[in-house]
Amino acid sequence: MTYSRSGIKTCCLTAGLALSIALAGCSSANDTGKQAEHMDTSRDTSEQGSGMEAGQQMAVMDEEEQKKKTVILPEDTAAALLAGRYKELYGQFSSPMREAASYEQLKELAGSFTEGVEAFEPVSRLVLNGLDTRVWTDSSGSKGVMAAHDEEGAVAGLQVLHLRSYPETDGQMTSKTYAYPFEGEWLVVWGGHNELSNYHYAYESQRYAADLVKAVDGYSYKGDPKLNESYYAFGEPVLAPADGTVVHVKDDIPDNKPVGVMNEAEPAGNVVVIDHGGGEYSMLAHLQQGSAAVRKGDRVKRGDQIGRCGNSGNSSEPHIHLQVSDGADYAQARSLNIAWEEGELLHGQTVIGMAGSQTE
Repeated sequence: MTYSRSGIKTCCLTAGLALSIALAGCSSANDTGKQAEHMDTSRDTSEQGSGMEAGQQMAVMDEEEQKKKTVILPEDTAAALLAGRYKELYGQFSSPMREAASYEQLKELAGSFTEGVEAFEPVSRLVLNGLDTRVWTDSSGSKGVMAAHDEEGAVAGLQVLHLRSYPETDGQMTSKTYAYPFEGEWLVVWGGHNELSNYHYAYESQRYAADLVKAVDGYSYKGDPKLNESYYAFGEPVLAPADGTVVHVKDDIPDNKPVGVMNEAEPAGNVVVIDHGGGEYSMLAHLQQGSAAVRKGDRVKRGDQIGRCGNSGNSSEPHIHLQVSDGADYAQARSLNIAWEEGELLHGQTVIGMAGSQTE
């Protein structure tokens, strides 16, 4: 994830989670698969009549049951940290994670961080592109844990963070209501009121922004992940979330190659900003190059197509970044908590956009 000089921070969906109070890594194989393989082998041996005595067979079974108990499931990661199960947790770290942090670092970090915490409660879950990412917070909402497991059960990312909240603006909604600016089903990658579920939340200029992708069977792409055309979101219509007047259009920035270099010089990429009146301006960013269907000064109605989803700007894969601000200069304005017609956009949720919109 990258933060640019303009204040627009966009998602790097394919990157490993960073240990900002510490750990980073990408997925790799771990001992879980080996345990499963060993369990299958022992079962086959007993079924074939290996000559083992009943007591020996029971001992093997007990050993296997004990091994299964030491495997920390994704949903139990925060509880394992709180219980001090550092050796078991570290034993499930992927190779890049072990290179990023030692067992001693994990123990020291987790021990000090969990002091005074009675329990961590689940907040959100995102399953995407081979990672199962979960977020928990303590009862006060001031301490949070994020963990990502790969498909083989390895811990591919872990982050603990002291959280801040902004209740004075969390409770202030836009005076207008807005519709989701897309059609069909989309997956919320970043959204919510803590920065582990929504990293935008840490920054006043984008606090209530959200990022969304399209996903099928838990993946945002099919085929070569280095091609924009492989992503379900690429080229999908992006719509006006409410009636208004277009006040800014950028349309000439090339789309990035996925999993490649992002354009930090033009962080929002191709973008359309709409003035909805009453000091409320929507911004729809990272549009596909050349896809803008509106010009500055155009009047638009809710559901009108304003462009297509792209991968321009400080973006790692095709997705929609959307927010409403109290000024047209989104980098300098204050992000507003959006009153969505369909409900809040929260990390990991699949949501359904407009029906019968006025697309091309």
